[in-house]
Amino acid sequence: MFVLGLTGSIGMGKSTTAAMFRAEGIEVHDSDAIVHALYKGAAAVAIEAAFPGTTREGVVDRGLLAAKVLDNPAALARLEAIVHPLVAESRHAFLAEAAKRGAQIVVLDIPLLFETGLDRQVDAVVLVTAPETVQKARVSQRPDMTPERLAVILGRQMGDAEKRARAHFIIDTGRGLASAQRQVRGILRALAGAKNKL
Repeated sequence: MFVLGLTGSIGMGKSTTAAMFRAEGIEVHDSDAIVHALYKGAAAVAIEAAFPGTTREGVVDRGLLAAKVLDNPAALARLEAIVHPLVAESRHAFLAEAAKRGAQIVVLDIPLLFETGLDRQVDAVVLVTAPETVQKARVSQRPDMTPERLAVILGRQMGDAEKRARAHFIIDTGRGLASAQRQVRGILRALAGAKNKL
C-alpha cells in the first residue's frame, strides 16, 4: 500500500485537494476532522482540565482554546500532548483497516506534516500550494481571522519555499479547480505507472 502525505499551509487549498483525491476513489485520513471529533468527545475532558473554561456543555470551544494557546508555545505543547497521541491512534487504525481492505493508495491529510516529522512515515509527500496573494485573499475571508492571527499561525508553519524543496509532488491551486484536479489525476497516474513497473 502506498501512503501519500498531503500537506500545505493555511489557505493553500489542502481540504479542497483532499476532496479531489476522495472523488478519485482514494481513502483519506483527515487529521483536522479527527481533531474536531476529539474536541466533541474523547479529548474534551482532558482539555477542560488542562485549560479550564475552554469547553461549553462538554464540547471544546475552539475560539476560547485558541485564545489560550495560539501565542503561547508552552500551552500549545500541553494541548498537543493531549491531542497528538489520539490522532496518531486514529491514523494507525485507518492504515491498518485500509491495508486489510487491500487499498493500493491512501492519503494522510496532515497540516503540520513536515513540522511534526511525520513526512518520514509516508512514502511520498504532496504539497498543496498557491501564490502568497491568493493565500492571503483566501484566508482573509475566514471569520475571526486577523493579520496578527495569520502571522502567528504562519510562524508555526515551515515556509512554503522549504516545503516545495522537500515535497515529491506539488499541486498549485492558484490556477483554479480544473487545473488542480488535473494535477491530482496526474499524480495518481504516475503512482499507478510506477507500481506497474515493479
